[in-house]
Amino acid sequence: MTKKQHRTPGARHPERAALELLNTGVPGLNEILDGGLPTYSFNLLAGDPGAGKTTLAMQVLFANATATRPGLYITLLGETSLKMLRYQQQYGFFDLPRVGVDVHFLNLTAEALTGDLEEVLKRIVAEVERLKPGVVVVDSFRSLVRAQTGNAHPELELERFIQRLSQHLTTWEVTSFMIGEYRENELQSPIFTVADGIFWLTQATDRNSVVRKMQVVKMRGAALMPGLHTMRISGDGVQVFPRTPERPGDERKRGTKRLSTGIAGLDEMMHGGIPSGDSLILAGQTGTGKTTFAMQFACAGLRIGESVVIAIFEEHPETYLSRAKSLGVDLDEAIRHGKLRILYMRPLDLSVDETLDEIRKTVDEIGAIRVVIDSISGFEMALAPTFRADFRESLYRLIGALTGLGVTIFSTVEVPEGKEGLQLTGYQVSFLTDDILSQRYVEIEGELRKALVIVKMRGSNHSREFRMYDMTATGVLLRESLREYDGITSGSPKRELRLPRPTYPGLVGAEVLVLESVIRAGGLSAEQVAEITGLPKSGDGGVDAIIRRLEQLNFVTREGDRFSAEVRPRGF
Repeated sequence: MTKKQHRTPGARHPERAALELLNTGVPGLNEILDGGLPTYSFNLLAGDPGAGKTTLAMQVLFANATATRPGLYITLLGETSLKMLRYQQQYGFFDLPRVGVDVHFLNLTAEALTGDLEEVLKRIVAEVERLKPGVVVVDSFRSLVRAQTGNAHPELELERFIQRLSQHLTTWEVTSFMIGEYRENELQSPIFTVADGIFWLTQATDRNSVVRKMQVVKMRGAALMPGLHTMRISGDGVQVFPRTPERPGDERKRGTKRLSTGIAGLDEMMHGGIPSGDSLILAGQTGTGKTTFAMQFACAGLRIGESVVIAIFEEHPETYLSRAKSLGVDLDEAIRHGKLRILYMRPLDLSVDETLDEIRKTVDEIGAIRVVIDSISGFEMALAPTFRADFRESLYRLIGALTGLGVTIFSTVEVPEGKEGLQLTGYQVSFLTDDILSQRYVEIEGELRKALVIVKMRGSNHSREFRMYDMTATGVLLRESLREYDGITSGSPKRELRLPRPTYPGLVGAEVLVLESVIRAGGLSAEQVAEITGLPKSGDGGVDAIIRRLEQLNFVTREGDRFSAEVRPRGF
């Protein structure tokens, strides 16, 4: 049955009549069309041979044909109806018992070969009046030009034919598709002005990769999603993967909750963990343990009952699960209970939009809170070459769309050895993400060690120390700070003698006295602090002034008329 929708009229013009829409039956296409295909529209499907025009039109036809308003597929000088049936019935949407009942085929090759467009039009009109279809497809109208052997202006005659046919179809309240093979430089043809909608399909070969794309050039009455959209043909038929540009009114879902990284000491460095809804990138060289860090983040969520999606691009799922077991983590149970889904995205010729569609669909299915992408470097290599040129822009859209769902993303990326700064395929990545952790190798006393530092956390304070860490049988073990070393980023740090760091950096004696009094008591009012310390409550050097400064430095927090504080390790 045809699923009908209505486009809501604009708030400024409540008197506007809503357009009735058809569900195209093509996954992703309704979203591009702002809800669906306008009924009774006259549409052109144009593009290169092999781009998927016939399959797309057939899929729409089967999705909307009914017993009372059947579908009619008319072939001219292209494939015969018998040949088309043989190949199209291989797709999942093709229902053979419906052929001749609510889906009809008409071959007009004999009429088309005569070059008599008037006779072709007469046959179409007669069949439409007999069947009273809801959807009509004519494939391929451009082939009629080849039959105009004695006509000096075949394109002009074809234009007149199309105009007359469109008038008939509109009068009959039919939604129609005209299929024609056109090159991009022919888009200015007068025929395209007749159409309500224009679908432009392309098939491009880049090295050994073949990529299909769709652009809806025009659709009257619709707020189209702009740009080129990836299109793939599988056993189920055509699927379109809409680009995901940010639209006005889109709001990013962020909360005040912090998510544990699953690594003892790292949450404290991040002042409580990763802010919910953030996107974090862990950047490091080969062998620094990026996958293990990401795995422990996923396991931390599973332990408290959260659902997790892990997208992997470099390892096969069995290898990934075996690695987890070597760390004492059995992910199979979480998979069996529907709390974990591992997406193996290694096949080549992917597009960013296909990847996003798969991840978003899985997030919705299991209600995921955390998403792991391991790794961005592998993701780039899995893309078809045509998508790598604008990888930074694509990655920005991917991260923006996922964080817009409210999930927290933990991505890994490999940084080539000797590369200065944090870079990804030659581009700076700092603007793409909220939080960045950097792993690096350092030489200390003739031994190669691993070190971790938090480069940034957007809108949140954090430790700025380098901490050494080891990869153990149970995962990541954070070790001592490298505060006594200089030149860490060079890879060959040098130890420097330093005075012991004060317990409370930047505080003087009276301020330390007030702070420690509050810490020991677990919370005091200003009057109680003055009574305990013997300091005056007001005036210069008084308790009120000291507490205001401690608040500014984030050493104490106010709750009504009381103040509280927590003990913090040195360096925080």
